[in-house]
Amino acid sequence: MEVLQHLNFGFSVALQPINLIYCFIGVLIGTLVGVLPGVGPSAALSLLLPVTFYVPPVSTIILLAGITYGAMYGGSTTSILVNIPGEAASVVTCLDGYQMARKGRAGAALGISAIGSFFAGTITIFLLIFLAPPLANFALKFGPPEYFSLMVLGLSIMVYLAKGSIINALIMVCFGLIIGCIGLDQITGVPRFVYKSITLMDGIGLVQVVIGLFGVSEVLINVEKSFKREIFDTRVKGLLPNKEEWKRSIGPIGRGSLIGFFLGIIPGMSVVIPTFVSYVLEKKLSRSPEKFGTGMIEGVAGPESANNAASTAVLVPTLSLGIPTGASTALLLGALMIHGIRPGPLLIKESPDVFWGLIASLYIGNIMLIVLNLPLIGLWVKILKVPYHYLFSLILLLCIIGSYITNNNFYDIIIMLTFGIIGYLMKKFNYEAAPLVLALVLGPMMEKAFQRSLMMSEGGFRIFFERSISATFLILALLILISPIFLGKRRLKEELKSGD
Repeated sequence: MEVLQHLNFGFSVALQPINLIYCFIGVLIGTLVGVLPGVGPSAALSLLLPVTFYVPPVSTIILLAGITYGAMYGGSTTSILVNIPGEAASVVTCLDGYQMARKGRAGAALGISAIGSFFAGTITIFLLIFLAPPLANFALKFGPPEYFSLMVLGLSIMVYLAKGSIINALIMVCFGLIIGCIGLDQITGVPRFVYKSITLMDGIGLVQVVIGLFGVSEVLINVEKSFKREIFDTRVKGLLPNKEEWKRSIGPIGRGSLIGFFLGIIPGMSVVIPTFVSYVLEKKLSRSPEKFGTGMIEGVAGPESANNAASTAVLVPTLSLGIPTGASTALLLGALMIHGIRPGPLLIKESPDVFWGLIASLYIGNIMLIVLNLPLIGLWVKILKVPYHYLFSLILLLCIIGSYITNNNFYDIIIMLTFGIIGYLMKKFNYEAAPLVLALVLGPMMEKAFQRSLMMSEGGFRIFFERSISATFLILALLILISPIFLGKRRLKEELKSGD
C-alpha cells in the first residue's frame, strides 16, 4: 500500500501541466534523435544540458529521461523502413524488421515494435518501483569507505564491459579522473593543474566535456561518412499485427522485457547487449531458427522489448546508488548534481518529487510514444531526406551556444572544441567516451569519499578492508579486472590444443 501511495504522489507530480509539456518535448526530441543516424541520445543530452539550468529539477530529469528512452523508440523506425539503425541498440531490428517491410509487413513490424516497447516499459517501471527502494535502504548502511569502493566497482565493471580493449578503457578512466582533479581541492582548497587560469580554477565543466565528446566529435566523424538511404516504403498500412503474429510475439515481448531489465541494471552494461541476447534466445527457442533474418516477427518483438526495458532499467543503479551505467545516465546524474540534488540512497527521502515524479513520467512518456510514433512515421521519413550538411551545421552551432551560455565564458568554447577534437581522435582509434565521462562524474565524489575515509581512520588504508561491504566491493572489482588475464590464458590453451 505504501508503494501505491508513493506512486499516486508521483502521478500528481508528473501530471502537472509543466511536467507533461517537458515529458512530451523529451520523448519527441528523443524519437527524432533515434530516427536520425549518427545523432545519439548522449549528443542530444549534452546539447540540452545547459538549457536545463533554467528548468526546475523535476522537469529537468523528466525531459532528459524522455530523450533517453524516446531515442530507443525512434531507432526502430529507420531500422525497419530504411535498414539503417538510428540508434546502436536498433542494429538487431534491421535483421528481420527490414525484411518484414520488404514483404509488405512494415506496418506490423512498426506496430509490434511500438507495442512491445510499451509493454516492456510498463513491466520495467513496476519492477523499478519495487526494486529501487530496497536498494536505497541497503545503501543507507554505506559510509565514505563503502561509497568509495562502490564507485571503484562501478568503474571496473564499465572497463570490463567496454566494447574495445580493456587497456584502452582503463586509459580513458584514468584520463577522466585526472580531468576531475583540475581545479581547487574540495577539502584543502589547494589549486591543481590550473596553470594560473581563472577558468580552470572552477575545474573542467561537465557540459563542455560532454558537448565536445558527443556533439562536436559526432559532427566530425559523420561528415566523413556517406549514408546510403534507400527508403523502402513511406506509406505504411496496417499498423496492427494479425492474430498469428500476436500469438508469436507475446512470449518474445515477455522474455525480452525481463532480459532487458535484469541486464540493464548492471552498471556499465551496454543497451545493445540485451537486444542481441534476446535475439539469440528467440532464435534458439524457435521451431524455425533458419527463418530468422528473413522477416520473423519474433526477431523484432524480442529485441525491441529488451531495448526499451534496458533503457529504463539503467535508472535503478543511477537513482538508488548514485552509480551511472553509461554515458547517458552519467549525464542524467550530472544534471541532478548541477541542480543540487544528490542521487543515491537519500534521493527518495530528500527529493521524493524527483524520484516518484520520474517513475510516473516514464509510464506517461511510454503512452505518448505510442501516440507519437505510429502516426508520425511519414514525417520521420521526410526528415531522413534532409541533407546531412545542414543537419550537422545546426548541431555544431548548438554545441557552441550550449557551451557558452553555461558561464558566458569564451574559454568554455575553447575547452569544448578541444574535447571535440579529442573525442574525434578517440573514435578514430577505438577509445570509448563512456568510461571517461563516468570517471569525470564519479571522480570528485570518489576523491571526497577517499579523503573522508582516511580522516576517519587517521590516515590508515585498512578501513577499506575492515568493513565487510567495502572489502566485498573491492575484491569484486579486483576479480573483474584480472579475470580477462585468466580467460585469455584459457583461450590460448584451447587454441594450442585445437592446433595440435
